[in-house]
Amino acid sequence: MSRTKNRHQAERWLQTAEEDLKAARVLLENGMYAHACFSAQQSGEKAIKALWYLVDAEPWGHSVQRLVAEFPLRNEISDISVWLDHAGFLDQFYIPTRYPNGLPDLTPEQVYRLEDAQRSIKSAQVLFLACKKWVEEYPE
Repeated sequence: MSRTKNRHQAERWLQTAEEDLKAARVLLENGMYAHACFSAQQSGEKAIKALWYLVDAEPWGHSVQRLVAEFPLRNEISDISVWLDHAGFLDQFYIPTRYPNGLPDLTPEQVYRLEDAQRSIKSAQVLFLACKKWVEEYPE
């Protein structure tokens, strides 16, 4: 793919990541903490995938931590340990926030709390802003 097409694809993924982050905040405000956590996870995942598309690589999977750890230009991310910490935190919200059989005898809304939603949104925001900056600074 051309650099122009790569950038366009990355920007589309980044825009969707931002929309997921906004959705997470709305869900938080409405007390839907499990759904807010999942939307935050989705934001982080899509923000990292944007970088993969930017560098003409094909991301695979839903683990935000793995997507960061295996990013082809990960050596160019100076604060990679911070990214990995936030990504690892978000990974725990991919399945159990959505399915009642992902948790023993409880539903997601019985388990996830305000603090979980706030922290997941914070982690997603850190990754989103870092990825946005990365895309903006990546050579044309």
